Parts: sequence; structure tokens; C-alpha cells
Amino acid sequence: MKKLLLSVAALALFTQGFAQAKRNCGSHEHHLQMMQNDPAYVMARNQIESQTRDFEANPQKHTRAVKTIPVVFHVVYNTAAQNVSDAQIQSQLAVLNADFRKLNADWTNTPAVFQGLVADCEIQFCLAQQDPNGNATTGINRVSTAVASFSTNNAVKYSAQGGANIWDRNKYLNIWVCNLSGGVLGYAQFPGGAAATDGVVITYTGFGTMGTAQAPFNKGRTATHEVGHWLNLYHIWGDDGTSCNGSDLVGDTPNQADENYGCPAFPAVSCANGPNGDMFMNYMDYTDDACMYMFSLGQKTRIEALFVAGGARASLLTSPGCTPPVVGACGVPSGLNATSITGTTATLNWAAVPNAVSYNVQYRLLNAANWTTTTSASNSKALTGLTAGSTYQYQVQTVCNLATSAYSSIATFNTTAVGGGCTNNYESNNTRQTATTIATNTNVLSMIGSTTDKDWYKITTTNAAPKLKVTLSTLPFDYDVRLYNANGTQIGISQLGGVSSETIKYNASAVGATYYIQVYGYNGAFSLSNCYTLNASTSNVNWRLDGSENDELSNKTELNIFPNPAKDKIAVQFYAEANQNVMINIYNSIGQRIVSENNNTVEGANQFSFDLQNLSNGIYIMEMINEDERKVQKFTIQK
Repeated sequence: MKKLLLSVAALALFTQGFAQAKRNCGSHEHHLQMMQNDPAYVMARNQIESQTRDFEANPQKHTRAVKTIPVVFHVVYNTAAQNVSDAQIQSQLAVLNADFRKLNADWTNTPAVFQGLVADCEIQFCLAQQDPNGNATTGINRVSTAVASFSTNNAVKYSAQGGANIWDRNKYLNIWVCNLSGGVLGYAQFPGGAAATDGVVITYTGFGTMGTAQAPFNKGRTATHEVGHWLNLYHIWGDDGTSCNGSDLVGDTPNQADENYGCPAFPAVSCANGPNGDMFMNYMDYTDDACMYMFSLGQKTRIEALFVAGGARASLLTSPGCTPPVVGACGVPSGLNATSITGTTATLNWAAVPNAVSYNVQYRLLNAANWTTTTSASNSKALTGLTAGSTYQYQVQTVCNLATSAYSSIATFNTTAVGGGCTNNYESNNTRQTATTIATNTNVLSMIGSTTDKDWYKITTTNAAPKLKVTLSTLPFDYDVRLYNANGTQIGISQLGGVSSETIKYNASAVGATYYIQVYGYNGAFSLSNCYTLNASTSNVNWRLDGSENDELSNKTELNIFPNPAKDKIAVQFYAEANQNVMINIYNSIGQRIVSENNNTVEGANQFSFDLQNLSNGIYIMEMINEDERKVQKFTIQK
């Protein structure tokens, strides 16, 4: 019987490996989703690419120095096979260190015409020896999950969704190892994304060089490829299909038509790049593990730009993660969570800290000016006298015999509301047709209860107060909100990253008009224990559009792009405070500036149009710069 079971397990592994015979990376699609849904990511990507271009243009900024990055591996497993061994993790770390330092023996297989371009990226990796709270660690965080497989929606990065929470991305490269669905070998978040989801995800059958690793992805190169994305490298063919118009923004990698699979014969010519053809042996192509073995000097330069002063990954250079903690130190509490929550009570819990004598606990209403401080002799504390339907922040400090630790990172919990708490009180409201009618100027508490749950609400403005502001707050995860008119046309959207409150202000509202509001979780985010707060406020005067807390009308520039999606032409409308010059730039999804115009504005309303006939389908960014401010808005071309 045992032999039969082993045979069945082997067949399962073989079948999965066969399904993954072609490399499939989810990073580009993940990047496009974030460009579409997260304006903060758009702005950060533009800034990073601007810094990179400046670095590339100034060789005097380049310094030869080896950079060490602490790594934590979050092994999220549903079966024993998915719980990869320490030895398999060490094999993957060894590959990363070899590939990024040009210590891999197979780099000499690079064709002679490209060998002068093979780079030592001067990046090395260590298993973390202390966690974000200063406690000793092996750099391996194992989490058992009930989730059979994960997708590219970042659920594996949240313990509340069956995954493992990130360690501070400013101190660690986070790598999650799990069972990825859909034949995806891995995906990474480019620099500039949300702090809660930064890092790399690898499927357990494409990880390391032993154990569960399956040919042709058993040489550890999937992690090398994905860490390359994490270090700001695009796919070498530019992700443009076969048009030969895309770019990886690297000067020394030949233009190529599309990805290469398997082990091509040299030369593999495309896009008129003969006689040498594609650099298919580059880690950022799609060839098999055994047939990719180099980064280029230009790719190294893009990586270096991240680590100069102000660079997106520069904070890693001062991380203490590779240094063992001091023996007997007073560690910072971790693992904070709240249980037994009611409208007025909650119990705060955290992991016990070695050498602790007691703990200081401080808590407050969300963003209140002052903390309430109390103590506990154990690693929990019961709170009473709380306010119902409210969000609280709390943090904990360890008290030892000779010292105290720093306070932990701030955690949050929501007390239940009076009369029912955090439930899906308004279901079923998953479509516009079944939208729940709610009152204006009233807090509505509800939850997103699954990856597909979308909550719709219906409101009507009054003659006395037709101006509308929609606010979505007390968010447990990254939730977003959209506003639609009575015909179902989208007229507003707020898609900030993380748990920041979302706001839509709509001053063009009609008297006594009906509107629809949709609340949803970004990338399938949801919570079965924490509710959001929705409020549709109305006013008889225009809401300010410049972020000021005072809600009188502001004439600060606000971009309105239409139609969106666009086809052949697009227009941008905005209000200017005075006659002045503005620069309008349009960037593609990887940060290349493809349109740049200077225009003179007049005080008041302005409108400019742009011809899109020569641009292909995709996501684009419009940037407007005047004397006082910079505005960014995304749009989509769909022909």
C-alpha cells in the first residue's frame, strides 16, 4: 500500500511538472494590475524610472560595492510536500548568491559575442538572523494553511487570508514559497508598490535545486528571474507581443520579438537583430533553468540605481537583518492580535518575549492625539470601556530587568457596532440592480466577505445639498470605491494603496440625482472579522479637491480625462488659477515618456486634446506639471 501511495504522489508531481513545461511568470500582469488600480504605485514608478535614467546618465555616481540583502522565506504549506526543507531553501539561496555575483559556473556557456556583457551584479543574500523585532530567527517562517493553492492576488502575503504577513520590506527581501495555481512559477512586485505586499512569490515545484523542484525548473532560476523583477528588471523582450516596439529599458540587451522557451540554438534571430540575435540566455527571458545564466551590464546598472541615496531599495543596506541579536537582549513584542472583541471590550495578545518581566501596552482611537497606557504581567491584556463601532490602534513594549525594548509596530482592531456588529447586513447587494438604498450623511458599517464580494449602495441627493463626497474608512485591507451615475456610467473612483481611507468628491452632481456606490477589495482582499465604514456626505457648496480639510471650493488643478477608456483621441480638462504654462507628459506602462507638450493655460477652465492613433492598446499615465504642483492620472487605450 505504501508503494502505491508513493506512486500516486509521484504521478501527481509529474503531472504538475508537465503542465508547467513552459515558464510562466505573473510579474508583468501583476504590474499592469497595480498600474491600473493604484495611483500611488503609478507615481512611485514614474519617480523610480526618473531616478534610474539620471543614474544611468551620470557614470560618476556608480560605485563598486557588494550589497548584502537579508532574506526571509515564508513557507506557506497545505500539504507535507509543500513544506520544503531547510536544505532546499539553502540550495535556493546558494543559486541566488551565485547568479547575482557571476559565480555560476555555467555563465561561460554564454556565446562569445555576449560574454563581455556578463555582469557581476554585486548583490549577495543572507538568511535573516534577527526578525523585525530584534529576536533571533533562522530566516525561515513556516505557516500551515487551509488554502489549497494561491493565485497572484497577494492573498499569500496576509495571514488573515491563509498566508503569512510580510516582514518589514525596508529591512528584508520577503520570499513566499507556496502552491501557485494556473501554472504560474512565480511573480514579484516591482519597486514602488505597497509596503504590505512587497516581495517575491515562488511555487514550491520551481524552487531550489532539490526536493520538490521539478525539471526543467529545478536549477533555482525562477527565483533569480523573479528577484530580477523585484530589483526593477523587466522581461528582456519588453512585453509587447511580437511587435518589436517594446523595450526592457536596457541598452545592451538586443531588441527581440517575444519570449524564448526551452533551450534555443544560437543565434536565435528576431526583430532584425542578426547576426547575433536574441540574448535568450539572459535570466529575464523565459528559457529553461539550465539555459539561462547571465545578467547584462546594463541590467546591473538599473539594479545599482535602486541602492543610491534616496533609491527605492537603499534602506536594505542598513538593515540589521544579517546580524545575530545580542544575547539576553530585551526583544520587541511580535505577533500582535486582538480577540474576544465586543462593542466595549477586547483582549490584546502577543508572542511572549524571552527575558520579559512585564509589558507596557498603549492604545488609542484611530489617530487620536494621546495614548492610554497600561501594564500586563503576561502576554495578553483585557481592555474595557471602549467605544463601539470604532477602530483602535495599539502597540506593546517589553520590560526586562535591565532594559526596555522599543514599542512594537502599531496594530489595529475594530470594536463591533451597536446593534449587530460587523456583518454583511446589506446583502444581497452584489450588483447595481440589487443595490441597497442608504441615507446620506450616515455611517454604514459592513464587510467584504469573500474574494468576489462587491457591495453596491444607492443614494439620492437633495435639492438643498446636491454636492457629493463619498468616504470609505476603517479598512482592514486595501479596499476601493467607485461612483456611478443613474445610468451606470462610472463618474468617480478612489484606489489608494494599503488601508488609507478612500474619498471621491463629485461637484458636478445634479439636484435630486440618484447615484450608485460600489465597494470592493483590491485583488480579492476581504475580511470576515473587520468591517469598513462608508459615508455619503452631501453639501450645498463644492467640496475642495486639493486635499484640504476645509470643504469650500478650491481652484487647484484637477485632471479630468475623457473618454476613458479611449480609442483614437483623448481630452484632458482642468481648472487653472491663473494664466500660466503647463507641461503635459504621457508615459506607457513601463515608464517611457512617449508624448511631451508645453501648453499655455488661461485662468479658469482649460481643455487639451491628444491624438492616440499611433499608440497601441494598454495602460498609460498622463502627467501635468505647472508652477505650483504636479498631477498624475491614468487612462486606458482600447481600440
